[in-house]
Amino acid sequence: MLWVWVIGLALPLAVGGLAGWLTMGSMATYDALVQPPLAPPPWVFPVVWSILYLLMGIASVLVWKADVEQDEKKQALTWYGVQLAVNFVWPLLFFNAGLYGIALMWLVLLLALVAATIVAFRQINPTAAWLLVPYALWLLFATYLNAAIWLLNR
Repeated sequence: MLWVWVIGLALPLAVGGLAGWLTMGSMATYDALVQPPLAPPPWVFPVVWSILYLLMGIASVLVWKADVEQDEKKQALTWYGVQLAVNFVWPLLFFNAGLYGIALMWLVLLLALVAATIVAFRQINPTAAWLLVPYALWLLFATYLNAAIWLLNR
C-alpha cells in the first residue's frame, strides 16, 4: 500500500506547490504592505506550509487506511478535499488579486471547513484529527494577519 502514502503525501504538497508557484511573484507586493505586529518574515511561509501539507497528507492516509465503513471514510475525505480546494484559492485571492477583505472571508470559510474535517477525522482516527490541529492554529494566525493587513492597507 505504498501508493496510498505516495498519493496521500503528494496531493496536498502538489496543491500547495501549485499555489506557491502561482503566487511566486507576489512577495514583493506583500513586503511593501504595512505589516501588523507578529508578522513573520516571508521565508517562514513556505517552511510552515510544507510541514502543514505533510501533516495533512499523513492525516488523510491514516483516515484512508482506517478499518471503518467506506461511507464514513468517504465523508471525512470529502471534507478534506473541499478544504484543500478552498485552501488552494486563498493565496490567489490574497496575493495575486490583492482582495484582502474577500480573502479574509474565504479564510473564515476555510477555518470552518478545517474544523469540520477535524471532527470527521476524529471519529475515524483521533491521531489524524490531532495532526490537523497545527493547521487550524496556523489558519487562526493567518486570519489575524489577513485581517490586520486588510485594515492597515486600506
